[in-house]
Amino acid sequence: MVVALSSDPGVHPPCRPAFHVLAYPAPRSQPLPVVNSVTRRSFLKQSSTSAVAAFAFPAILRAQAGGTPNNRLNVAVIGAGGRGGAAVTAVRNENVVAICDVDEARADGSLKSISERHPTESAGIAAAKRFTDYRKMFDQLGNQIDAVTISTPDHMHFPAAMAALALGKHVYVEKPLTHTVWEARELTKAARGKKVVTQMGNQGHAGEGCRLLKEWVEAGVLGEVREVVSWTDRPFFPMWRQPVGTYNKPDHSKLIPVVPASLNWDAWLGVAPARAYDPAFLPGLKWRGWWDFGTGAFGDVACHIMDGAYWALNLGAPTAVEAMAAGATDVATPHASIVTNYFPARGNLPPVKYTWADGGLMPPLPPSLELGRDLPAEAGTLLFGSKATVLCSFYYDSVRIIPEAKMREMAPSLPPKTIPRVKDGPFAEWLLGCKGGPTPGSNFEYSGPFTEAVLLANVAIRSRRRIEWDAQAMKVTNLPDANQFVTKEYRPGWL
Repeated sequence: MVVALSSDPGVHPPCRPAFHVLAYPAPRSQPLPVVNSVTRRSFLKQSSTSAVAAFAFPAILRAQAGGTPNNRLNVAVIGAGGRGGAAVTAVRNENVVAICDVDEARADGSLKSISERHPTESAGIAAAKRFTDYRKMFDQLGNQIDAVTISTPDHMHFPAAMAALALGKHVYVEKPLTHTVWEARELTKAARGKKVVTQMGNQGHAGEGCRLLKEWVEAGVLGEVREVVSWTDRPFFPMWRQPVGTYNKPDHSKLIPVVPASLNWDAWLGVAPARAYDPAFLPGLKWRGWWDFGTGAFGDVACHIMDGAYWALNLGAPTAVEAMAAGATDVATPHASIVTNYFPARGNLPPVKYTWADGGLMPPLPPSLELGRDLPAEAGTLLFGSKATVLCSFYYDSVRIIPEAKMREMAPSLPPKTIPRVKDGPFAEWLLGCKGGPTPGSNFEYSGPFTEAVLLANVAIRSRRRIEWDAQAMKVTNLPDANQFVTKEYRPGWL
């Protein structure tokens, strides 16, 4: 229970306004035309119930047989490079029956590295069937798969996850859960009622810090929390952003780059509008900086950095979002932004103003921070309560009351640990859940609404206006044009 204290502003620590914005984005041109698009409505009509009847029950029965954590699952991995490599490593003790990656060379490199680090445990991975198109994988092996991990660029999370759910598979999806707000809502609905276990890969949610913070908030340690601030130094240069002024639409008027021989470019594009290959999109993480594929710095890490505060305060959906950004265009994400979310009162909990800053923008040092001490430059979160201020690290590995003297003073009265802890991280939590164990903490019922709240920031950034949000109707009420960014059109054949 959160202790309700006086609402007198004088009781609370000074507010932290005063972020400095680098520049406003240039006026948006008209959105790029979508080539051969299919609407979200037609996609939902295409979702086949017959597929569920054909494939779901064998997978469910295999996964539940015996009901013990010792059962081995038949796992398919979609995306084997980057975070996909972490997925392969995490499931290597299961039966890895299929590996799907659009870039065969990148997948080979990732699998070679894993086998060198885990030679004995990875022996079975070499026997997994290889694909560059997950649709073909499901067509050929759909009735042999129990569970699927998805570690693709953001724009392909939703179609791959929906395909897996339609076949009755357990699903693990890297963050952000989806590419758009509408997709997050639909994926949550699709998983609801199915006998499957789901998880979004915001690994801090499975850690100690998120649980500790929630216990403190619910016990009233912080008092009333009306203000939260988070920040990050992303987007990284030059990992997935170019210098200011050069991040424009690729120009193929003189030269069309050659598609690497190992890359299935059409499969990489997937639901995105058709276009020629360009190294501005990949290899690497450059796709994060393009609206058609990524979700910018907010989509990249807000599902990590905002997670603990969002969960502990039970924030739900904001009613309004304001954004200021530098460098955003109709095709590219910002170089830096400041986003303010306004969350309404929730039962006995007061409204919360949640400010986010990226691109290296930092909040002022809070008055409770010791002289000579600085905030972590990479990322962090501050929760300002009427009784105490808490400073959290990137993944909530560190959750501390500041100043340290107050942390020591309050330590004897901190509440006991009441929330069960997770052993060995989010993949292990999900695999255990697939075998009859506890439901993972960042399951789609939690991570879906959370992702909606996160991605609303991009709706505000692309609209360049304050947006008023009706979560139940899932629409921007004060700016109808902004609703185009709540969803998107889909290239046919990939749903």
